[in-house]
Amino acid sequence: MAWLITAFISSLLLPPASLIILSGIGLLLLKRHARAAKILLVIAWSSLFLLSLPLVANRLIAPLEQFPALNIHHLPSADAIVILGAGTYFNAPEYRGDTVNDYALARLRYGARLYRATHLPIAVSGGSPDGGATEAKLMASALRQDFGVPVRWVESASINTRENARDSRALLPASVHRILLVTHAWHLTRATRVFRRAGFTVIPAGTDYKLTRPLRPLDFIPRPDALTTSFLAIHEAIGLIWYRLTD
Repeated sequence: MAWLITAFISSLLLPPASLIILSGIGLLLLKRHARAAKILLVIAWSSLFLLSLPLVANRLIAPLEQFPALNIHHLPSADAIVILGAGTYFNAPEYRGDTVNDYALARLRYGARLYRATHLPIAVSGGSPDGGATEAKLMASALRQDFGVPVRWVESASINTRENARDSRALLPASVHRILLVTHAWHLTRATRVFRRAGFTVIPAGTDYKLTRPLRPLDFIPRPDALTTSFLAIHEAIGLIWYRLTD
């Protein structure tokens, strides 16, 4: 329930919901307070336009991608690979049930690549905030069935990044100190911070970098995927601030 409340409030505070709410307030005020209403509408619509531009979205997420991609041919030594959950694809008809979503799949694919290069034992971490099978169990199943990669540890209780770190430390043997931490590049700053605080020596292993291609003319045209990138950047920035305030 706590996770659901937090997710609901977060969704209202982030675009596009926050901008839709702001527009609604502006429209309600239009007759009685026209000047204030127009200001609110301009702010909401211009913000929606800007956040939908790939050029702006990429600039917002760039500061979060602090860790460069690893060289798969020259990987640092480690004791294990830890892959963080990212969500569930519920009632997938082609899989006859729940499975990992596309974000989690990106992490699993890269985790499998690291495994083939190192043959280190793998831990997957993620609970079930939305109900159903835990993310960790779905991830372990996907790694085994779709990538042919074994999983040593399955951490199924955590519902956020901080709990991923805490519960992974409790689950993994004390001999596991140095880990390759697999998550999205924009999530690594926050994830690395909490895993280090949990007692791990972290080697950030990012995937799905957003700033890998040159500027294009289409980057000046609003796109739904750019709005998603802006959402992720703002969400992650808020998460970083919250974790620093509550450490």
